[in-house]
Amino acid sequence: MPGGTAAIPPPLQRIALGVSYNGRGYEGWQSQPSGNTVQDRLERALAQFTTLESVHTLCAGRTDAGVHGLMQVVHFDCPLERTDSAWVRGTNRFLPPDMAVQWARQMPPGFHARACATSRRYAYVLLESPVRPSVDAGQVGWVFRPLQQEAMLVAAETLLGEHDFTSFRASSCQAHSPVKNMRRIQIVRRGAYWRFEFEASAFLHHMIRNIMGCLIAIGSGKRPPGWMAEVLAAKSRDAAAPTFSPDGLYFLGPVYDPSWNIPDRTPTFDWLP
Repeated sequence: MPGGTAAIPPPLQRIALGVSYNGRGYEGWQSQPSGNTVQDRLERALAQFTTLESVHTLCAGRTDAGVHGLMQVVHFDCPLERTDSAWVRGTNRFLPPDMAVQWARQMPPGFHARACATSRRYAYVLLESPVRPSVDAGQVGWVFRPLQQEAMLVAAETLLGEHDFTSFRASSCQAHSPVKNMRRIQIVRRGAYWRFEFEASAFLHHMIRNIMGCLIAIGSGKRPPGWMAEVLAAKSRDAAAPTFSPDGLYFLGPVYDPSWNIPDRTPTFDWLP
């Protein structure tokens, strides 16, 4: 109004959430025209809870269709003030049963879920059995041939450190560079289940699933352990094994500097075999 005082909009709050989800029924993380992605469902729930027209989130690491998330970290800016527990309970009220906010934090403006992460962690859970999965279908990968742990460990050593991972990169990958630093690979067995855990500076599209295809080829005796070095050196997707199933792949979450006070793990982590 003439001579009036313009209303000052409330300051934006930067909120971080830790989100877990079963990825089997979704077309991956990133928003799609179908609206059937994890990001789409989360943003709709946030809009319902806040009664805002829309809420846009940024995540720490995109996951593919069928891939699960145990601690996907997202951030968004919002003009509303809520307690951490209110963000958790209020958002979960509008989420489907296969998705839940585990924790919430109000963060400084400089926090960025993706840019502030120093590394990212994934686990692949694999069932070794002559019979396919049933109760845990969609939650684990499956092999019917026995696997040799020592052969896979020797092959995995080849991947540690900074390398050009072009051979394990999907043709649709949009990463600026194929060079990544693989910091840790762990392979353990518990009963009929294998657990492969990977930590790297970042991952390429399908990188872990392509590595898993090679590790399983080596563990089952189809290829020798030294073949992994040949695949890596080839810098060609044609040199590697076929892309393995997404069923047993879990995004464990990013790693941040402790000063950000972001949880390192979520309770759901302990449910994995």
